[in-house]
Amino acid sequence: MDDNNRNLILAMVLSALVMVGWYAFFAPEPPPPADPVAVTQTQGQPGTAPATPAAPAGQAAPSPTLIGAADDPVLTAPRVAIKSPSLEGSISLAGGRIDDLLLTGYRETLDPNSPFVRLLSPTAQPRLTTKGTPVAPGADPEVVVQKPYYAVYGWMPGPGIDPALVPSPATTWTVESGSTLAPGQPVTLAWDNGAGQIFRRTFELDDKFLFTVTQSLENKGAAPFAAAPYGILARHGKPDTQNFFVLHEGAVGMTDGKLVEEKYKDMVKFDPVGSEGPALVAQAATNGWIGFTDKYWMTTLIPAPGQAFTSVVKYAPGADIFQTETRLPVQTVAPGTVLSSASYLFAGAKEWETINHYQQTKNIDRFVDSIDWGWFYFLTKPIFRVLHWLNGMIGNMGWSIIALTFVLKLLVFPLARKSYVSMARMRELQPEMEAIKARTGDDKMKYQQEVMALYKSQKVNPAAGCLPMLLQIPIFFSLYKVIFVTLELRHAPWVGWIRDLSAPDPSSLLNLFGLLPFAPPAQGSMLHSLSLPLLAIVLGITMWLQQKLNPAPTDPAQKMIFAWMPWIFMFMLGGFASGLVLYWITNNLITIVQQYSIMSMHGHPPQLFGNVRDSLRLKRK
Repeated sequence: MDDNNRNLILAMVLSALVMVGWYAFFAPEPPPPADPVAVTQTQGQPGTAPATPAAPAGQAAPSPTLIGAADDPVLTAPRVAIKSPSLEGSISLAGGRIDDLLLTGYRETLDPNSPFVRLLSPTAQPRLTTKGTPVAPGADPEVVVQKPYYAVYGWMPGPGIDPALVPSPATTWTVESGSTLAPGQPVTLAWDNGAGQIFRRTFELDDKFLFTVTQSLENKGAAPFAAAPYGILARHGKPDTQNFFVLHEGAVGMTDGKLVEEKYKDMVKFDPVGSEGPALVAQAATNGWIGFTDKYWMTTLIPAPGQAFTSVVKYAPGADIFQTETRLPVQTVAPGTVLSSASYLFAGAKEWETINHYQQTKNIDRFVDSIDWGWFYFLTKPIFRVLHWLNGMIGNMGWSIIALTFVLKLLVFPLARKSYVSMARMRELQPEMEAIKARTGDDKMKYQQEVMALYKSQKVNPAAGCLPMLLQIPIFFSLYKVIFVTLELRHAPWVGWIRDLSAPDPSSLLNLFGLLPFAPPAQGSMLHSLSLPLLAIVLGITMWLQQKLNPAPTDPAQKMIFAWMPWIFMFMLGGFASGLVLYWITNNLITIVQQYSIMSMHGHPPQLFGNVRDSLRLKRK
């Protein structure tokens, strides 16, 4: 086997490893059937999460009760509307909790009439159908998938303080000021315990996704009063997740610079910590945040930077509720004074520009790391930054991916040039290698020794052709990660039928790309990949053309491998995100032009079209 062919086989094997690795580690598992949101789902104290921050010694933990019970205050309590350019929803006066939130800039599907994405849900509210009408409990499980999910704040009593004197997650508050929470229009809730202490909770909201929540305690009594403010994010039941190895979904946070990531399946396995139940408890000295992340959406509790707090990730097994908490230290309020504690709540879309803005302006430590950049973060971050910048200049993610491919090819061009020059030099040595093969006959060991001696004397590196491929593998995985996890690619169109670059090409040869009156297999399925989307066909053709730049192998087994490889890849890549296939097509075309030009400059132009004609002539025979 000559070294030209060995390099080609190595390149094909490395590419195949990329494909096999993706299907082995990154391909989604079949999604489990969604559970209907029934009004009999269990939880903690009526209308609340079952496990509030650690109760004083001797105090019993709340018992799970049925949601939808007649005495559940969440079902009947008044609400305060939330309205901003990015959010719509409401705050329940039962617990003063944010439990109803829609992201008005994002819809569930590409259909412009589909519902807005729902982030937070109150206890007994079913999700809406695509027609915008409520569905009854027990309806189609593919429709009813939203489980209760909310943010609630409160105070834990200090030593010697009766728990009845602090507001619980079920306390009904009154509106002291404001009517609708909107940018520039705060709302303040109040609760008087009747013993000289007045608790207030003020909500403020910007034009994106950041709430400022200020809790205050006014002590009008005659004695000092001790209490500790807290925040809770409660999520009932394990949510429907993507189940991708490459994607983190679950608890995410930062504790003094240390990233915290816990999947739901791992949260249920936490070792018990005292009376906490299964929990992960960490102390933040100066900075941190904790919350839940989905693929594109996130809710996060963020104490004021510089504030020490206790970060908690826990699971309540009896009620099947996942929680994250921020607990601030107990503070004593002297008579006639007011204690105030401010924090942030992020509840919205994981837009890089928005999250980065909060990181810079609010000093939220490493907030952009809430986006799952993966193992190759040192590549995914700069690749996304360049892609984001290009999109800002061009205004179309598809063309931006093509422009990014040119940028990446430019960066690796010095190595690619060495590779193509080396291939040109090896073409020069082809007659001498044929002579060695004729002279050595079947003695493969002697053939290899003489060929290596020839390379050494002519200063040719046969491995140089592999360097661009070796660099291509981490770039490919990094770009795949960027396209898969970043919100900016979701529902991003390119041209014509490509309306979502984060999803597979929806076209199919089976129905002649939409000309025949039946639908192709569902996107993302193996059958859809095998049905040959148009981009996959173009990819196969470009891989075939790229292969023709190289001399055909003399060994029949090698020739068969090379003949089938582009078409195998064509079928395998049909289920990839169309943005990634677009990148690979562009990369192949640039490689063809570069290789043809450089080898021609060195006097050995590849017989590309002659090879193609010969291949077609052989197939006709």
